[in-house]
Amino acid sequence: MQAIPETDQDADLLDIALEAARAAASVIREATGGRERLVWESKGRSDFVSDVDKAAERRIADIVARRYAGATVLGEELSPRSLSDAGTVFIVDPLDGTTNFLHGYPEYATSIGVARGGAMRAAVVINVARGEEFTASKGGGAFRDGERIRVSRLREPARALIGTGFPFKSLEVLPRYLRQFSLVMHGTAGIRRAGSAALDLANLACGRLDAFWELVLAPWDVAAGILLVEEAGGVVTDLAGNERLLSSRSYVAGNPAIHAWLLQTLTRADMTTEITG
Repeated sequence: MQAIPETDQDADLLDIALEAARAAASVIREATGGRERLVWESKGRSDFVSDVDKAAERRIADIVARRYAGATVLGEELSPRSLSDAGTVFIVDPLDGTTNFLHGYPEYATSIGVARGGAMRAAVVINVARGEEFTASKGGGAFRDGERIRVSRLREPARALIGTGFPFKSLEVLPRYLRQFSLVMHGTAGIRRAGSAALDLANLACGRLDAFWELVLAPWDVAAGILLVEEAGGVVTDLAGNERLLSSRSYVAGNPAIHAWLLQTLTRADMTTEITG
């Protein structure tokens, strides 16, 4: 029997991920009017989950089970487990930006990345409030609503707009983060923190941001966004400059020029700590 070409397999995975993400986004939109009646459950300090998160992830899991028997669904709410290097894994954040959603702040997303054999092959991020759909497949480019996107070409740090996320789940690293924040702020046009890493990376992929960094993230926060950035011509590493892995906790991403500057700046902030600490 003739093997199915890898590009065709990736197209199928992207199609499944897109169907599942759209279904989850629909669940979230339907719940928007009843936001005030939702019960908040606390997963940790300033970290919440609601019935909407759970319902959206169930919809995703049902669609994946129907369309791809044997695939694993890795998700914070439904089935937290280690990412395997074998098989096909749908890495899901059904509602990235739950706190934003619960407050009616329009910056939240559904994010699905698909890995096969430990490598990212397809990605979908839907900006639920705005209705934008970001998609990517390995070697096939990155798109917003069907139009090809690229990272920015800006090379001057002083003009750069940088995205970030606060380490609200791990306040023990806050002093380190604030030292980094100070150096980055002094060298750029500004820093933005909107509260959804998936959307930060999508906005980087389409040139709205020039770079991004965050110290504490989980695989489901970044799986789709990493592939979007890379397929849009950007670079993603850990804080040591190593090739990004889904097992990494800290990430630096950007267009090639601003990524290099940001990585150097963050390293300088950490070195200053070592010298003065």
